Amino acid sequence: MSSKEETAILKKLEKLAVHNDPIDQKLYSQYDVKRGLRNANGTGVLVGLTRIGDVVGYEMQGGQKIAVPGRLIYRGYNVEDLIKDAEKNKQFGYEQCAYLLLFGELPNAAKLEAFSKYLGECRVLPSNFTEDMIMKAPSNDIMNKIARGVLASYSYDEDPENRSVANVIKQCIQLIARFSTLAAYGYQAKRRYYDNKSLFIHNPKPELSTAENFLRLIRSDKQYTRLEAEILDLALILHAEHGGGNNSSLTVHVVSSADTDTYSAMAAAVGSLKGRRHGGANIRVVEMMDDIKANVKDWSSEKEVSAYIKKIATKEAFDRSGLVYGMGHAVYTISDPREVLLKAKAKELAKEKGCMKEFELYNLIEKVAPAIIQEVHNSDKKVCANVDFYSGFVYTMLNIPRELFTPIFAISRIAGWSAHRIEEIVSGGRIYRPAYKNISAERSFVPLMDRK
Repeated sequence: MSSKEETAILKKLEKLAVHNDPIDQKLYSQYDVKRGLRNANGTGVLVGLTRIGDVVGYEMQGGQKIAVPGRLIYRGYNVEDLIKDAEKNKQFGYEQCAYLLLFGELPNAAKLEAFSKYLGECRVLPSNFTEDMIMKAPSNDIMNKIARGVLASYSYDEDPENRSVANVIKQCIQLIARFSTLAAYGYQAKRRYYDNKSLFIHNPKPELSTAENFLRLIRSDKQYTRLEAEILDLALILHAEHGGGNNSSLTVHVVSSADTDTYSAMAAAVGSLKGRRHGGANIRVVEMMDDIKANVKDWSSEKEVSAYIKKIATKEAFDRSGLVYGMGHAVYTISDPREVLLKAKAKELAKEKGCMKEFELYNLIEKVAPAIIQEVHNSDKKVCANVDFYSGFVYTMLNIPRELFTPIFAISRIAGWSAHRIEEIVSGGRIYRPAYKNISAERSFVPLMDRK
């Protein structure tokens, strides 16, 4: 079959699928369907219980949502306190965060040292894995490469089907350690085979933190500053967990409830996070900012910036989606605590990198966009900047390529996914099986010879 013939056939099949699958939007209300597992008031449908994390953006009073400043809670602890403690002790905090999420308690100095040492020992990929599973099958998308690397890890595990909690913990810790290596090596393979650039494969150092190792592995000279590593570490802490209801963590619960292996569950979560409505959002923010910088002459003019943001919101500019990327969140209303913490560091880094003009542009957009969005949509819903708004800017200042923005999210979130995997095994015991209402009528069967 020629390429032209294949294209023609696929076009016909596309028309058939589009013709048969649309559903009248009114039917969702008629049958009280919780689209996106959300109630009519925007709250999430309660489908489970968790002890791992909480996302607080509003409180319910008298059946009404009351907006409150956002809080992110890990195992009962405010994430701000975790970050302050790490900064006070001049430590990288992601490893402590991962320990807390996995085991439900803050480690003492000895436990943290032992856990960090074990993670460091696990960062090196199994023998021949890099050559056989990464270099021989490079991918133009690093998230795709991570997912394949996770599935390939099954073949290097001597007991991959063992669902005991102890074995799952071991598997999860190894994946937490190796995700940064998988992402970095996947990036290097992509550089070599898709970008025609030099290939650099550095060995991870067991004594370094996750953030330090990742910067070391993606750079040809292996060099990074303390501030760069600290800011990346902050981003890892902030992205490590976000309650059981986010799409990728829910994916872990759903797939794990089917009693499958750890690698299958985690690869599914990577597939979820890859989506542009989930982990891929920060790239859209940076692309939008490129468009704004190219079309707004005076970045300091509130009037000029506001006018262009309104064009984006009314589908007259950028991608014509009407979305102002990085603005709004399903739970947070007044503020996203992750954005607040990351913004402070973004300003510090911008001063060091000479990027204050860009930072002020981000700051101005954050100031004017919420009111514009409310006006365009004729809504009184509170809108705040979310973590994606500044994360891409931070990664850009760290000279991290855009194709690694979402993989950084995965490097961090594997800790939260692991905690949810363990929780589902310990406390689940029932496969997820929600209902879908069939709205097509039964039809009389037509024999093959009678079909037109």
